[in-house]
Amino acid sequence: MKIKPTLSAPRKSPAPSFGSEAERLLRRSLTAVWHPCTQMKHHEWLPVVPVARGKGVWLYDMDGRRYLDAISSWWVNLFGHSHPKINAAIAEQLERLEHVILAGFTHAPAVELAERLSTLAPGHLGHCFFASDGSSAVEIALKMSFHCWKNRGQPGKNGFVTLANSYHGETLGALSVGDVALYKETYQPLLRPCGIVPSPDGRLAEPGESAEAYALRAADALERHLERHHREIAALIVEPLVQCAGGMAMYHPAYLARARALCDRYQVHLIADEIAVGFGRTGTLFACEQASIVPDFLCLSKGLTGGYLPLSVVLTREEIYQAFYADDVRAGFLHSHSYSGNPLACRAALATLELFEQDNVLQTNHDKKRYMNEAAAPLKAHPRVRNFRNTGMIWAFDVEGVSPHFPRELFREALARGLLLRPLGATVYFMPPYVIEPEEMTFLVEGTLKSLDAVCG
Repeated sequence: MKIKPTLSAPRKSPAPSFGSEAERLLRRSLTAVWHPCTQMKHHEWLPVVPVARGKGVWLYDMDGRRYLDAISSWWVNLFGHSHPKINAAIAEQLERLEHVILAGFTHAPAVELAERLSTLAPGHLGHCFFASDGSSAVEIALKMSFHCWKNRGQPGKNGFVTLANSYHGETLGALSVGDVALYKETYQPLLRPCGIVPSPDGRLAEPGESAEAYALRAADALERHLERHHREIAALIVEPLVQCAGGMAMYHPAYLARARALCDRYQVHLIADEIAVGFGRTGTLFACEQASIVPDFLCLSKGLTGGYLPLSVVLTREEIYQAFYADDVRAGFLHSHSYSGNPLACRAALATLELFEQDNVLQTNHDKKRYMNEAAAPLKAHPRVRNFRNTGMIWAFDVEGVSPHFPRELFREALARGLLLRPLGATVYFMPPYVIEPEEMTFLVEGTLKSLDAVCG
């Protein structure tokens, strides 16, 4: 189902038109800004949307049109845009301290956030190491795992294992443990080798085989790989329960339980990349909870600050922390970021965690999940839709028989109907902010159906 981008324009989908002020901003943006994950030539016919403001689940362009942000702006805005409580927390912190170096200094927001995350995380994870984004968190976990084994006298344990079709970020270390063809084909000469084992993706189960049975069968392949190569493997990295950028591949938690046991048996670290799936997105605060496991490293970002400011963190076990605790500076963890533990970002994260407590978010999300699944019945029944699936506040389905232009065509058709959708190849997904209301869910489903019909004919 992977679709490679092409340079030619699609034949369908109306292009949105904007007023003169917005048009001027668009021209300036295309001249000055190199947009991420974008073939810039496509913007000759696929306009950039000039966003003026956001509120709740809605984004408003400069001409006053609104768009329901069905993807939480790349999966970060847990509580929507411009939330008054997060706004207030950042404004209050801004009057006290905007930033200070975290090497040799500390401050209350970083300490309070580290303590709070350690209390909430599975097991006894803690010793929070702060960075700025998800890819950086993955880089930290990879380096920390290798360096830990090195400090313990096993420098040969310097390889990694990942799941087929996985994605963990776009820096070189993160790309090395990813398996998205587009990135691998382009940057392969720069990447380290990595072992790849079958994905437990439930869509790959044989007819009549349960998702749990297939997940355990995939775990058998992991066991065979670790049995042969564990002496040179530092860590296994997984996205628990949902491989997001790999097409929203959802799998049974039995795989995680078995992976944890295998990592223990073969002395391999387990890195849980919960950058996209943490903070309630899969139905529990952390996805690992659904398998009752504790990883060796827990990577968090995206929703950590409610989508307000760049921040990521890696939590780890006490025994791993102790492996670096020595007089020799070379035994210390050699990694830093200029904006590590930024006070504004940490305060936004603390406000985000407070919202989970005050608003009973996980239970409310459970009720919203049930409503959305009922409202989405027409989508599930659509003749072109296959593999409709749901985990927590993530919904996805695959569309069969589409052209390579499908993602851009659906994006444009959705915009025309007041929706922000960003398909992953032939996979359409919803990851809306948690503040979405029933009438907005209905709007989302109805608009998606109309957009799908317009593209598929």
